[in-house]
Amino acid sequence: MGMRIIILICGEGLGHTSRCLALGKEFLAGGHEVHFGAYGYSKEMVEKTGYSAHEIPSEIKLIGKAGTLDFKGSIEATLKNVDILGGPKLLKLIKDTDPDVIFSDSYYLGTLAGFTLRIPVYLILNQSNMEEFFKNRGVSLRLLGKMTRSFYNQIFEKVNKIIVPDFPPPYTVCRKNLNFRGKVQEKVFYSGPLLREKYEEVEQIPLKKPHIVSLIGGFGYREPILKKVIETAKLDTSINYTLISGPSLDPLKLADLPENVELLKFIEDTYPYMKGSDAVIAPGGHSTIIEALSFGIPILSFPDKEHSEQENNSEVIEEEGYGRMLSYSTPPEVVLECIREVLEEERYRNKTQRLRRLARELNGPSAVREMLEKEFKEKAF
Repeated sequence: MGMRIIILICGEGLGHTSRCLALGKEFLAGGHEVHFGAYGYSKEMVEKTGYSAHEIPSEIKLIGKAGTLDFKGSIEATLKNVDILGGPKLLKLIKDTDPDVIFSDSYYLGTLAGFTLRIPVYLILNQSNMEEFFKNRGVSLRLLGKMTRSFYNQIFEKVNKIIVPDFPPPYTVCRKNLNFRGKVQEKVFYSGPLLREKYEEVEQIPLKKPHIVSLIGGFGYREPILKKVIETAKLDTSINYTLISGPSLDPLKLADLPENVELLKFIEDTYPYMKGSDAVIAPGGHSTIIEALSFGIPILSFPDKEHSEQENNSEVIEEEGYGRMLSYSTPPEVVLECIREVLEEERYRNKTQRLRRLARELNGPSAVREMLEKEFKEKAF
């Protein structure tokens, strides 16, 4: 018998949306009823995929400039943005859809609503040490960090399961961002990557080789990286580039492109480009890194400055030999050498191909569906 499932998505970062769509697709294929709750361009992405989505209150507002995430500004923007009626509206939505289970992807308002209505909650996350956000940011923010830790630990204790959409240890990319203690560890389920399409199903776009695909899009403060990649491309025109910009960046700002660079406006499905590439340039966001590794592609990662979660992910990429960790201050000449290194040295491709095989064997969306069905079957008896 099918379940009724509501999936609530944190709208900052399209990676949350992508992995939730992967789960939704799998649940629907398994005969379950699925509702999506989202906001901003996350909601747009769900609707462009062909599903309907309920509007939910936004939770976190990220702002920044010139390559640095402004945490204090982000907190202030979030507080200004909070809809006082957000909680009651969300409770009404959940009561109206009457789900058997809530999947909350880093959307903590939805998690609290689930507790209030006594509905089982499955929390999807790739970061548990939220107090890292507030390190070294003045007394008020440090105190907020302590409060944050206490708040999240209580949430972790109350949810039914914590799903980490990553490779299980020892291959976990986000491992430096996880810190589960005591009994909470028993609730953690490493699902493997949650991909909307399997590698075998994706039609590869024929790209001129060698080819680098840059996925530095999204927030405007990453624009300096795009410009740096263009400068790098000019240094060696035998290497070809496709730059995929984000929904909030105007591609017209980046004029004067060399002939070995193609700039594309934002596209939802980057998998065909990823599959056809020899390396991917990406920020340090978890989902993009996981998608590239699941396709067996080495990564050149530019984590956002002062964003400890992204820096931690990128450090793992560097340490494990899945690619190179660069920074906003890396000059184009050094970026080019790192690209050549990743293209020429087979050890990078060998390591990432192992993760591609592992992603196929784990089949994350299917693993989550089977885990959920098993747990509900056991409850029924």
